[in-house]
Amino acid sequence: MTKRGGTIRISAKAIVIRNGRLLLMRARDRHGVYYLLPGGGQRPGETLHEAVVRECLEETGVLVAPGEPRYIRDYVGTNHEFAREDRGFHQVEIMFDCDFIRKVGKARLPDPGQTGAEWVSLRRLGSVRLYPSVLKILLSPDGKRRGRVYLGDSN
Repeated sequence: MTKRGGTIRISAKAIVIRNGRLLLMRARDRHGVYYLLPGGGQRPGETLHEAVVRECLEETGVLVAPGEPRYIRDYVGTNHEFAREDRGFHQVEIMFDCDFIRKVGKARLPDPGQTGAEWVSLRRLGSVRLYPSVLKILLSPDGKRRGRVYLGDSN
């Protein structure tokens, strides 16, 4: 699958909560620092669980054990604030509850603009730039599940 141009990209994302903190990727663009869940595109022949484990290792150096999907979201680029860059881009994001197993090595930052991984307090989520921003509402400080599983094409 290609990232742009008519195909739908499948992305596996990790929701890793440990000691009241959420594991996030930190990135920077022209507007400043923002955060997103670790994860990325599924490779051909790879299961979604394999994809989320691989992506977490690559981006954070953390080994996770994925569980059930917590949220599923469509991202149709033309409907969002990055419409100019993401025109024609459609991604289906499956966000899995993941258990932290252990830190196994140094992270490799494969995506442009990413500056590292960070454990962010669930209580602090409301004050950071987070994508998708709906996670600020859905991820409560106690880590309990909120909202429906399918989020649609949400911000």
